[in-house]
Amino acid sequence: MSRLIMKFNSYYADKPVLTIMITNAVLGGIADTVAQSLTAIRAKAIQRNMYLGKDISDGIEMPDYNEKHYLADSIIPHKNVPPRFDFERLTRFMSYGFIMSPVQFQWFGFLSRVFPITKQSAAIPALKRVAFDQLIFAPIGLACFFTFMTVTEGGGRRAVFRKFQDLYLPSLKANFMLWPAAQLLNFRVIPLQFQIPFVSTVGIAWTAYLSLTNSSEDDKL
Repeated sequence: MSRLIMKFNSYYADKPVLTIMITNAVLGGIADTVAQSLTAIRAKAIQRNMYLGKDISDGIEMPDYNEKHYLADSIIPHKNVPPRFDFERLTRFMSYGFIMSPVQFQWFGFLSRVFPITKQSAAIPALKRVAFDQLIFAPIGLACFFTFMTVTEGGGRRAVFRKFQDLYLPSLKANFMLWPAAQLLNFRVIPLQFQIPFVSTVGIAWTAYLSLTNSSEDDKL
């Protein structure tokens, strides 16, 4: 682990923005992989419960081979079959993490300059950073996320509007339940070069939540 940290510090010292971009892309990919795995597990559980929930007290019902839909139903996959891994969706999440990293880099640098944390004054500047981050950057970042995902999925203005209408406020409320505490720890304890990777690491769970939320809305469209 120490060698990994040393490697990261070396790359960060040489090319900080590129290092953060690659790190964020990898962690975004991990997050979406987790989300897709959870989706597949949930689909399997639903399918299993459907089979177990069938009433077999009347005995085994033989299929009617004379029905015209029998062959089609046996060939076409059932809608509850667990979805295959979506590599395009994985690419979208990695691309979003890659593209947003320079913006995050500049934002965190701005916060560190405007609200410097010193040994004499640490708590108040950290709280100010959290307030600015959650009241300014978080709402904008969430809007960028849903817009980027919808557009890269092929959606137009109406699809973006509907996604905002259905998902933006619930996701923003969920953001406020997780990120203020995480960012307070981040700004108070974590060195500057590790702050974005820390956010991305904590964000594995958050991005998995966003991925599940985004995909659940896509299923309705």
